Amino acid sequence: MILPPATNKRTVVIRWQIANKSYGVVSIKCYTETLYTALHKQYPIMIETADIKTVQIADIVPITNPLLKRYKAVRNRTESICKPLEKEDYVVQPVADVSPPKWHIGHTTWFFETFILKQHVKGYEVFNADYNFVFNSYYETVGARVIRTNRGNLSRPTVDDVYAYRAFVDEAMEAFLDVNYDEALNELIMLGLNHEEQHQELLYTDIKFILGNNPLFPAYSDITAPSRDNAVQANMLTIPEGVYEIGYKGNDFCFDNELAVHKVYLNGFEILDQLVTNSEYLQFINDGGYINFRYWHAEGWDWVNQNKVQAPMYWHLISNQWYCYTFNGLQPMAENDVLNHVSFYEAAAYATWKGMRLPTEFEWEIAASQFDWGLRWEWTESAYLPYPGFTKAPGAIGEYNGKFMVNQKVLRGGSQITSPGHSRPTYRNFFHPYLRWQYTGIRLAK
Repeated sequence: MILPPATNKRTVVIRWQIANKSYGVVSIKCYTETLYTALHKQYPIMIETADIKTVQIADIVPITNPLLKRYKAVRNRTESICKPLEKEDYVVQPVADVSPPKWHIGHTTWFFETFILKQHVKGYEVFNADYNFVFNSYYETVGARVIRTNRGNLSRPTVDDVYAYRAFVDEAMEAFLDVNYDEALNELIMLGLNHEEQHQELLYTDIKFILGNNPLFPAYSDITAPSRDNAVQANMLTIPEGVYEIGYKGNDFCFDNELAVHKVYLNGFEILDQLVTNSEYLQFINDGGYINFRYWHAEGWDWVNQNKVQAPMYWHLISNQWYCYTFNGLQPMAENDVLNHVSFYEAAAYATWKGMRLPTEFEWEIAASQFDWGLRWEWTESAYLPYPGFTKAPGAIGEYNGKFMVNQKVLRGGSQITSPGHSRPTYRNFFHPYLRWQYTGIRLAK
């Protein structure tokens, strides 16, 4: 077979045949001559060219590359999170910290296009050059961007445009991952996948904020809150003093802020094996917790008064009964549910009221093997700071974590909406102490 010269965006159709009978078909759009040549070399008899504008990758083609499988699974999960949304839900930004779902869909796509395809696929042509300005988040190295507070002001690109962008990049990424590529890029690709998993959780919490601040309190899905059986008593675990190793010790992916492994000395301490429930926190409210300055940091007390805070986020006192906004809509507060959506200020005040404290992140990491975790991101007493030996990667990727290591608190664990397999005992989440739209809870220590 004589093939015409390869050109950018040449569509290659690969036909599987057994005994001259068609077995399967897959179409791949080739963005570079290298990819075109590689496909032709791999399938010398079964390839033919075609002028196909709409390209589909047939589901019948088995995927054997584990990284490609992971890529498709992560990207599909993001879209499944958005499936219950109406189109109007995609563009809302009630406050600066909450991004419109449309922006998350575009930004996670922009990450792969910017750091993988543009850098490592020769001749790759971007979907739309203006999207670098629209979907860049905070990477100064990459260029100017829409400021965070204006993300909800953008009616264009449309939701359909953004999904078309996502499909375009997915097609190029899947073709890239399905052909031989430099395995040195695996770490960067894994960063992109873990980055998207972080945005999956942000999608959940941003969607909840968007719907939970709608006066109609519309339901999103049937996600239920975890509860603590009354029969399960919280017990204090005793951890002896000693020198312990902190940080990620494995060979798989981790974020740079989990490194380097180092030793810390810890005094002996005790830590509860259960998280605080709604009913336990309600006792704090009923005892005047939000009107007694003695329990609060000075900055926390200012926050309470300036924002007129009287309860955790999404709690509503209606006719002397507490209700909570959940993904199921506004519901009577379930007292046994694990407490959710509290700030560091509230967590610290509650701990003081109980005559206890929050654990440090190092205490939490050492004790984590002795209790169940993963229902809530748990506030710790630790400031978000670099570990000894922490280094930033060169270029834009070096902006991922290090530049945020100021004025924030570390949270440990995970939550019921954290992507499966995403977290681990050494994972360091971080937020400003006044924020509470994430799935945050309290574990006490002393």
